[in-house]
Amino acid sequence: MKERANVWIVVPAYNEAQVIGEVLNQLCQLPYNVVVVDDGSVDHTYQRALDFPVTVLRHVCNLGQGAALQTGIEYALLFPETEFIVTFDSDGQHGRDSIAQLLDSLKTGNYDVALGSRFLRRGDAVNINLRKQLTLKLAILLTRITTGLKLTDTHNGLRAFTAKAAAQIKIKQNRMAHASEILSQISELKLRYCEIPVTITYTEYSKVKGQKIVQSINIIWDMLRSHL
Repeated sequence: MKERANVWIVVPAYNEAQVIGEVLNQLCQLPYNVVVVDDGSVDHTYQRALDFPVTVLRHVCNLGQGAALQTGIEYALLFPETEFIVTFDSDGQHGRDSIAQLLDSLKTGNYDVALGSRFLRRGDAVNINLRKQLTLKLAILLTRITTGLKLTDTHNGLRAFTAKAAAQIKIKQNRMAHASEILSQISELKLRYCEIPVTITYTEYSKVKGQKIVQSINIIWDMLRSHL
């Protein structure tokens, strides 16, 4: 049970009542602690999450995914035994099997942060559309220019930190800008990082919610704005 005590999975959620149950059902089969941060949802996300043996925190209003992640990370760090923190999206795109791979890389002691990448292996981005691919490729280029980090995937919410690294990273940006902010801080703090291949499955639900053209525009705009 030591592994359950020292690992926390942080799940930010906003209006995910349709899929949060399936996501938590999968995560609850793993030997880790789970904290869901409901970011002011106006549907039944909060109530659905309460049906599972997880910790559920709630923002009274929608503050953005970055704020939800920061809340969950700060909660996990309240426990002295915490050694690793994983961030995991609530829309059903991430696979639970990838978590162990991220943690294994940190347990070697060689890295402070393990970043999931859907582009290290061919076929790991299942059902991704062309517009999304082009947006993410542009984000990769901008990240390399602004931070110097040579990454293959810069906006993947599946990542893991040692507790020490997580305590140093302070997320202040909301929307998608927080992903760039995390990478900027990894660079500035000179944290040791690696990329681990993970599978991202774009379901019909996630494509409707997250692959609209406005989402692509927001990713690029948030990146540019955060570096102006």
